[in-house]
Amino acid sequence: MRHHGAGIAGLQRQQDSLRSFDALSAELSSAQVDNLHAQLDQFRTALTRFATHHRADIRGDPRFRRAFQQMCASIGVDPLAGPRRGGWWEEALGLGDWQSELGVQIVDVCVSTRDRNGGLIELSELVRLVSRLRGLDGGGAITEEDVVRSIQALKPLGAGYQVLEFGGGGDGGRKMVRSVPKELDEDQMVVLAVATEQKGRVDEELLVQRKAWTTERARAVLQNMLLRDGSCWLDEQDGPDKMGRAYWIPAAMQWDD
Repeated sequence: MRHHGAGIAGLQRQQDSLRSFDALSAELSSAQVDNLHAQLDQFRTALTRFATHHRADIRGDPRFRRAFQQMCASIGVDPLAGPRRGGWWEEALGLGDWQSELGVQIVDVCVSTRDRNGGLIELSELVRLVSRLRGLDGGGAITEEDVVRSIQALKPLGAGYQVLEFGGGGDGGRKMVRSVPKELDEDQMVVLAVATEQKGRVDEELLVQRKAWTTERARAVLQNMLLRDGSCWLDEQDGPDKMGRAYWIPAAMQWDD
């Protein structure tokens, strides 16, 4: 019986120790959480002060805006998020109206050029046209990154705005913006990729040689892009003898105006 009592007493001491450890752990966790909240409040105050002081630079200088954004991204903060995501950042930076205005201008340019490019425009061309539009309105300089962020913000509208990458993506690739709801199929993506290498021009023979397609497959995708989607033009007097047929993809061409 004495052994049995000793066992019960040992178990009781073990349970008391576990309760003490739980209490200590809870106390430490509470103190750590309070300390973390205090540090976050200090950080938020300092970053808000910095953002407020340099608001004009963030809004008007693309390089400063990018550097500020990269600094915030490294600590998991999105300073240029929309109102639903940005919260107090929107108030501190005053970028809500700036981002909305840029989005409206992107839509304006895409819609106004859709008749000639079928809803596909090279990103650099879109930046050039939007920058010119903002220049007339005193809107300030923008970058490709600004435009890409605004296009991402347009996704909830369901209008089909999307950035497409060719040539492997990254800094070495070329990017186009699609402003129509219709998805591009794989063959159309191939045609666009070839067209970007040829300054906008593509024909059936080129697709057969480059991609080992049949003539029927090349003709079908080009005719669909021409007649169904309106994303290319047909030149029936191509070549030196003016007897060839070539297709021109406006989104892959450079425009002066």
